[in-house]
Amino acid sequence: MMLGLESAVLPADAIEVGRIADAWGIKGWFKVLPHSASPEALFSSKRWFLQPSERGAKTFAGTVLLKIIEAKDHSDSVVATAQEVPDRNTAELLKGARIFVSRASFPTPATDEYYWVDLIGLDVVNREGVALGAVRELLHTGPQTVLVLAYEEEGKAQERMIPFVTAYIDTVDLAGRLITADWQPDY
Repeated sequence: MMLGLESAVLPADAIEVGRIADAWGIKGWFKVLPHSASPEALFSSKRWFLQPSERGAKTFAGTVLLKIIEAKDHSDSVVATAQEVPDRNTAELLKGARIFVSRASFPTPATDEYYWVDLIGLDVVNREGVALGAVRELLHTGPQTVLVLAYEEEGKAQERMIPFVTAYIDTVDLAGRLITADWQPDY
């Protein structure tokens, strides 16, 4: 165990929300690259679970717990400080670490708002019930978010994109794992 970081068990509902990019300043702050354009989960949770990156230097093993003192927006990223990170040297040792947060600690989204992680894997059908594919990822294009669907046609993997806007999306049923869209397969 490195630097007194507390060994932890990754929660069953853990979601990877970002990575530690580098140390920030001299007082133990570190810069975080969030996986989402809206990193509310980083701000709402005071318990971050870290795992070493798949590549690069391994300064700790397994899963460790960081008790976050503060996390805030800073230009194009997030900066944070934790009880276990007293100085820049310690913060530098965390570079590349993957950050996980318990899904239960995410803030509750407003009506008709969804976390991207909840949409990935959902099946998409049109109003006639024709399968359009499953959500593989989401892209933020500036003015809107786009669903990227994966499907097969004639034995080949294909991709379809549908703007995630009310003009095209009729319903999102998280419990039923289904999105209904006003979209045709030949669009």
